[in-house]
Amino acid sequence: MLLVADVHGAADALRAVAAEGEPLVVLGDLINFIDYRNNQGIVTQVTDQGFVDELVRLRTAGEFNNARTLWRQYSDGREEELRRRFDMQMSAEYRVVCAALEGVESYVTYGNVDRPDMLASLLPDTARFVDGEVVSISGHRVGIVGGGMITINTPGEITEDAMADKLDALGPVDVLCTHVPPAIEALSSDVIGGRQKGSSAISDYLHDVRPSFHYFGDIHQPQASQWRVGNTVCRNVGYFRATGRAVRHG
Repeated sequence: MLLVADVHGAADALRAVAAEGEPLVVLGDLINFIDYRNNQGIVTQVTDQGFVDELVRLRTAGEFNNARTLWRQYSDGREEELRRRFDMQMSAEYRVVCAALEGVESYVTYGNVDRPDMLASLLPDTARFVDGEVVSISGHRVGIVGGGMITINTPGEITEDAMADKLDALGPVDVLCTHVPPAIEALSSDVIGGRQKGSSAISDYLHDVRPSFHYFGDIHQPQASQWRVGNTVCRNVGYFRATGRAVRHG
């Protein structure tokens, strides 16, 4: 079983991993809104480079309120136009990324930048959209839960209560797979410009249920990529858009 997270539009690299022929688990964030390394992505295609440069500067500096104000000022009076353009660009990118999974046994959940409904509708027949379910992969009982923690109110963000409800419905599993990390400081914030994005509901599940492994993504520049919570090995599978590498379980 191979695992990736934070694909962010890297369709060619995803196709190469899929071609290895192993069951593949994709832990969300399939499209690329903004690549903070070069400020390119869907937001830049829909708006303009200068706006995105300033937005990234504010977010990287931790000035999130100012970033929200900048966005409101830019979008005021043209919300519907921007929504249509975003939908068009997102749909086009989902089609390319999802096509990389054609013919491959794959299990896909969503992250904070995803549109869960759009993602699920564009997956090929061989890919299964999974959220809050347990699936059997290579003999392992794998619980997969999508969603990111609420920061900017995107469709892919969920509350802690919603996360807890989905985890409770899983019951015991061998492997837990989520988009977000547990609420452990070293795992749940980026080294540069980061803020805590971990889930306390996931931490509680790990303490109570004690799966052998927990795989997740979301944090592109983690302070630590692996941690142990009791009997559980927690591992960030990496920023796939940058690495092009999958993690193999086992």
